[in-house]
Amino acid sequence: MGKEEVIQKMKDALFTFDENITLEAAQEVIQTGTDIIETISAMGDAMGELGEKFQTMEVFLPEVLLASKAFKAAMKLFEPELLKSGTVQADRPKIVIGSVKGDLHTVGKDMVTTMLTVGGFDVKDLGIDLDASTFINEAEAIGAKIIAVSALMSSTIAHQKEVIEFLKAKGVRDKFKVMVGGGPCTQNWADSIGADGYSKDAVGAVAVAKKLVAN
Repeated sequence: MGKEEVIQKMKDALFTFDENITLEAAQEVIQTGTDIIETISAMGDAMGELGEKFQTMEVFLPEVLLASKAFKAAMKLFEPELLKSGTVQADRPKIVIGSVKGDLHTVGKDMVTTMLTVGGFDVKDLGIDLDASTFINEAEAIGAKIIAVSALMSSTIAHQKEVIEFLKAKGVRDKFKVMVGGGPCTQNWADSIGADGYSKDAVGAVAVAKKLVAN
């Protein structure tokens, strides 16, 4: 089986919404020596397609959640291989990431998590529907440099500002850099709430995060 076929099989596995099938495909990627970074990029494309299908109601939330779970499982399998190859370093700047209170979307956040991991960061995914205090408490617990706050609905975006206000109230605003993103976010919104960084997509998020830890 050629490289293109192995990668296509990996993409197709995500659309089965079956973690075991996805892990079997991921094992095949490793065993055949197929480029993992290229595979992850293709998986990202697949998750993007899934997100579009969710928007048009061709697939539904339970299927999206199953695909996201399978995606994460495959990434856990790939990460040791990336560490061995030197693509991902063991001692990496830490980031916590999650979706704000009331926001149950995972696809975009999972893509950013993956790209940040591949980009050289140690990322802890806190999940969805998070209070502002959870972001800060977890960031303090692991010594994170960046708090990445996702909001994919216009009805939840205001909670991004709450995270920054909570940091100020605790007197630790200067201790962390805050990145925001998600469908309704813009650079103007990020500036207006005092966020340190914004990206419209997962690839751009890596460049933003690297700039923030360098400053």
